[in-house]
Amino acid sequence: MPHTFTGQWISNEIMANLQPRNVFSRQLDRQPIDCSKHRNQHILFRKSFQLSAFTQAKLFLSADDYYKLYINGRFVAQGPSPSYHFRYNYNEIDITPYLHEGDNLIAVHTLYQGLINRVWQSGDHRHGFICDLIADGNTVLSSNETFRTKIHSAYSEMGICGYNTQFLECYDSRSSEIGFELPDFDDSSWSPSSICRFDDHVLKAQESHMLNFEDISPVSITQSGNRVLYDFGSNYVGYLAATAEGQSGDTVFIRCAQELNEDGTLRYDLRANCRYEEKWILNGRSSLDWYDYKAFRYAEFEIPASATIQSVCLKARHYPFTLKTNLKKEYCSNESLKQIWELCVHTQKYGVQEVIQDCMEREKGFYLGDGCYTALANMLLTHDDSMIRKLIDDAFASSFITDTLVTCMDCSFMQEIAEYPLMMVYLILWHYRFTHDRDYLTANYPKVTALLDAYRREYETDNLLCNLDKWCVVEWPQNFQHGYDVDISEGKVCKDAHVSINAYYIEAVRTANRIASILDLGQYRDEKPLIRAFYAAFYNPEKQLFRDGENTDHISVVGNSFVYGLGLCPDEACKKSILALIDDCGIDSLSFFCTFPILMGYARDGEDKRLLDALLNNGTWLRMLREGATTTFEGWGKSTKWNTSLFHLTMSYAAIFLSNEDLKSLFCI
Repeated sequence: MPHTFTGQWISNEIMANLQPRNVFSRQLDRQPIDCSKHRNQHILFRKSFQLSAFTQAKLFLSADDYYKLYINGRFVAQGPSPSYHFRYNYNEIDITPYLHEGDNLIAVHTLYQGLINRVWQSGDHRHGFICDLIADGNTVLSSNETFRTKIHSAYSEMGICGYNTQFLECYDSRSSEIGFELPDFDDSSWSPSSICRFDDHVLKAQESHMLNFEDISPVSITQSGNRVLYDFGSNYVGYLAATAEGQSGDTVFIRCAQELNEDGTLRYDLRANCRYEEKWILNGRSSLDWYDYKAFRYAEFEIPASATIQSVCLKARHYPFTLKTNLKKEYCSNESLKQIWELCVHTQKYGVQEVIQDCMEREKGFYLGDGCYTALANMLLTHDDSMIRKLIDDAFASSFITDTLVTCMDCSFMQEIAEYPLMMVYLILWHYRFTHDRDYLTANYPKVTALLDAYRREYETDNLLCNLDKWCVVEWPQNFQHGYDVDISEGKVCKDAHVSINAYYIEAVRTANRIASILDLGQYRDEKPLIRAFYAAFYNPEKQLFRDGENTDHISVVGNSFVYGLGLCPDEACKKSILALIDDCGIDSLSFFCTFPILMGYARDGEDKRLLDALLNNGTWLRMLREGATTTFEGWGKSTKWNTSLFHLTMSYAAIFLSNEDLKSLFCI
């Protein structure tokens, strides 16, 4: 049953009296929002309370943007998973092991980041914390004005990293708030909390899991002068934890990286255009407590002569992951395929966070499109469908912005990419075919038809999509687009009908019809007129290939990859022509969005040799491995993009095609 809170949303006096502001719009209507005030607010809460004998205690809590929870000085958990304010997640945590009879303490470190980005719905002036503690069915503690609050002064800005993604931290161990989570900490000078006057959160129980944490020890430590380099053996997502001894005011510079330069020095100016350099100011024996996470393998400490580093570890954070499927039996004797499998599994295990993100450093964005493929891989590997459900549910929740949905969910950065919602329609069917969850399919079918109705109303003319006020990515990065001859520039209306978006659209309509058939409903829509218009606009019968757009004769492997992968070849002769074109260009000449449908088509059609050749192409996953990948790249190599992320989840979808799952049934048309 959903929990009804007795507690109230609380904050400090300033934040509690801010009125929420609208951060939502269509992408082409996006206006700058001033985020110069009330940003990077680390706000603490504490409350002591008494407990008599009890059997079980649960804490229901949430915070906007985020919280880290401590009970009696021990770290318990953090959250919630990002969500919109009108369906805002709360967590339910069994805290029985952390409590005892008598005096107890709850301490919470919250963050209001305050920037417009892809991470959270922030910059909206909503901050606060809410909780109820239930022991043996009785409410023994609720958030109210008796909680003490103070801004944590240990955290100051050292610049902004990525696309307004996070604040680099200068952590000052001299702060008077250090140790705030401990029961004997003196908070008598702190202020009482204030009730949030304009709170408009509507709370819902978080359905996805909370994060797991692992301590990763360095595999090697190298010292050169006053610099110590720690190698943790692989890219991870998380925080550094360290202890040091030094004089008050001693400054340690900390730099993190995903790779080394050729001379062995640290490349802390990441290819993804993030500069991971931060400060730690010591105060005698000190402990480092980073709040926000990074994606890194290496850490370098530059220490003054008067200080010593005593311990360092990497606290990796990730979504719960238990591998439930295996590498296909006939692939197990191939060392290259085993290495690709292990690369993708490691990427999935340590890359998936509270949402499916794309790159783990530059954006941390909950992207709908490539997220469909990442979430599918996660479900097939773990047999846990919670990440797919979160992606689908949160995507549909964005319909309050536009009924054709947005690109990044649960955030304040407004972007729209035309293909992404259509890709999700297929994911809904794939989810059903794997889980056989008819109830979830039934619940989503009206949302699918409403989405397709909106596309039809807004963009369809003479059975073709055109005049799209959403960006058409087609393939990414741009240097993999093979001269696709349609103006698909972001930030403007794409007037021409073109083959890529219409292939996606037809398959989404066909998928809606397949869902309707499963549910014993009438056909959603006759797809034949769409297919006839598609062939008339784009098919070149002489070359047996498809043109990029209605106003060009240019033929690209990019456009034809969607035709083949989405099963739109008019006959076998066309299919053979497209396969020959793909063979000639090579799978490594394509990237995210073309490679997946091609591999899907190979798996569906029993093109086992082509599938194996694609997976073992020297320019794809094997190139990543040759270049030292421990997690999949944003592209086939480090230099294939101007801002390449070396921890990007999308290409981990190779694991789908290496697994022993029944792909023919999954992808059948």
